[in-house]
Amino acid sequence: MQTFEITGMTCAGCAAKVRSLLGSIEGVESVEIDLEGASASIAAARPIALAAITGALQGTKYSVGVSQRSVEGPQVSLGTYYPLALVIGFITLVASITSFRDGSFDAMDFMARFMAGFFLAFSFFKLLDLRGFAQSYAGYDLLAMRWGGYGFLYPFIELALGVAYLVVADADAVSVATIVVMGFSLLGVLRAVLNKQRIRCACLGTVFNLPMSTVTIAEDALMIAMAGVMLMV
Repeated sequence: MQTFEITGMTCAGCAAKVRSLLGSIEGVESVEIDLEGASASIAAARPIALAAITGALQGTKYSVGVSQRSVEGPQVSLGTYYPLALVIGFITLVASITSFRDGSFDAMDFMARFMAGFFLAFSFFKLLDLRGFAQSYAGYDLLAMRWGGYGFLYPFIELALGVAYLVVADADAVSVATIVVMGFSLLGVLRAVLNKQRIRCACLGTVFNLPMSTVTIAEDALMIAMAGVMLMV
């Protein structure tokens, strides 16, 4: 459930009109209007981007205000992160096994293989429902909020980074690209967590219902840290 400030509503007729306009947005299940509080609460399977709200109200006297809050989200328990832990566990296991050379462990090789596996696996889950991922990602990513196309492009960026860590000789260039991409993504995650937005994290696409939390921050920060170490060594 997301709640948006809506300006321009003055009567029951306005409330009905706004409810109809917002209800026509793809993915919206229901809309509740608080005329006195000048807000609209939208229930949807995945976060609705601010751009979608603005588009639905375009050409009318109504407009979306600057405030937005998520008032309801997935319940968090230890088992909530089981899918994420399982995926990262498999990636770590494969990267570890394949990083042994002549009986010794190659840490740099491990990081390259881990990052390749991370980007390939996470892009795969996003591509299972590309449209759904793009809509969810637009709920918190700073660029996807303003340009919906970035949500459709992002999984392919991750896919390219995964392939690059496997085949590109110039690891420095790939590491710099990783820091830029993941660093910018981290800004949106930090903003959502600090604002206590209880929304779905799109890191594994829409296949799993993972909440946005400090775990997401740690996930992005780990990739940035690994890329930084690879640059320095």
